[in-house]
Amino acid sequence: CPLGVFFVLMGWSVWQGMRNPQDAMAVEMGDELAAAESMTLKQAIIWLLVGLVLLIIASRMLVYGAVFIAQSLGVSDLIIGLTVVAVGTSLPELASSLIAIKKGEHDIALGNVIGSNLFNTLAVVGIAAAIEPMAVEAVVLTRDWTLMAVLTAAIFVMGYGYKKQGRINRVEGALLLAIFIGYTGYLISTVLS
Repeated sequence: CPLGVFFVLMGWSVWQGMRNPQDAMAVEMGDELAAAESMTLKQAIIWLLVGLVLLIIASRMLVYGAVFIAQSLGVSDLIIGLTVVAVGTSLPELASSLIAIKKGEHDIALGNVIGSNLFNTLAVVGIAAAIEPMAVEAVVLTRDWTLMAVLTAAIFVMGYGYKKQGRINRVEGALLLAIFIGYTGYLISTVLS
């Protein structure tokens, strides 16, 4: 079922893209591609491979190091996944979202977050469960999924605008960050108690 939802959303995204072909992102990408025309295909392939290798190495080093430290301290795999692994695997998304915001492409930044969450929730869970059924701890459903659903609704309300439509302001952003820090602190406190 999650895979079906994922493919429906992918199809809808493609359809929306075809309906609105003059997207600002497409224009900007066209400009950047025109500027990169001096690069040869061989150079582009080398840059792509180097970037992928560095990304894989850096993310594995971060995750493996954090997992080893956490396991050495006796922290559960769930807490490791909810904190260290989640942050470690989200750093590239944070970097690309910050770059997009700096360029004024707020839709790309938000789309990156929403798309990543949809992909992780639907495709990653769907593929993993299709290969090997997964046990889901009750605490994940009562604490973590509930919090994720409530915060997703809160972001919708913030973005849709109870103050100004189409904006998540600095105060709201700081509130979201504070909630994340509080949630992470709570998870850490459950381990320490």
